[in-house]
Amino acid sequence: MKGIQDAVAIVTGGSTGIGRSAAIRFAEEGASVVVADVNVDDGEQTVAAITDAGGEATFVETDVSDEADVEAMVETAVETYGGLDFAFNNAGIEGETGSASEQPTTNWERVIDVNLKGVFNCMRAEIPAMLESGGGSIVNTASIAGVVGFPGLSPYVASKHGVIGLTKTAAIEFSGDGVRVNAICPGVIETPMVQRSQEDSPEQMEQVKAATPMGRIGQPEEIGDAAVWLCSDDASFVTGESLVIDGGYVTQ
Repeated sequence: MKGIQDAVAIVTGGSTGIGRSAAIRFAEEGASVVVADVNVDDGEQTVAAITDAGGEATFVETDVSDEADVEAMVETAVETYGGLDFAFNNAGIEGETGSASEQPTTNWERVIDVNLKGVFNCMRAEIPAMLESGGGSIVNTASIAGVVGFPGLSPYVASKHGVIGLTKTAAIEFSGDGVRVNAICPGVIETPMVQRSQEDSPEQMEQVKAATPMGRIGQPEEIGDAAVWLCSDDASFVTGESLVIDGGYVTQ
């Protein structure tokens, strides 16, 4: 992909799943990668996978809901690699299930803090660094739950709708300064989060597969590749977009 070679990228939630796949793909395309996550052991495994293949990567333990952690993450990218060109703000949690009238306030606050405030914290720290470098590209992970509703997941759905709103607003604000901002909206992808759901309710997952026109769930690499493409020069006229990648699920 054009424009990735010799660039610097941050990937939050980079320890497993979609984040790991994106971090590896950035490195394969020639970028230096800062892998950020609260999951230290798996994050270091992501870095090892990159460096063992000849790439360049650094791990930073980061809670995206913590402003100081996020600022330190961006400072690491700038101090270690000389700037910041790309950010994939992918960290997120699913939270507890239950109707909107039964959701504990603590669950609402935690999901919003990580999924929505976390993206806000990241963009607020990343955009000034990108402006210093002459521009860049940000991709935020929303979800098909940012496009349609899902019963029992009101905090998650609200947080992901919010990510799309943040993405659109930042795209308008900074496109003239050379910073593109887009979102991806994955459907059901084979990640640790989905694997937990599969263990809890295997019949529900089979129903999801059956309801997906392509008849399967997605793979992390399919989302990671899309995130890297959105950062590349191949997507140079794309900003403010929310790219749904779900095998046709919400098209119906």
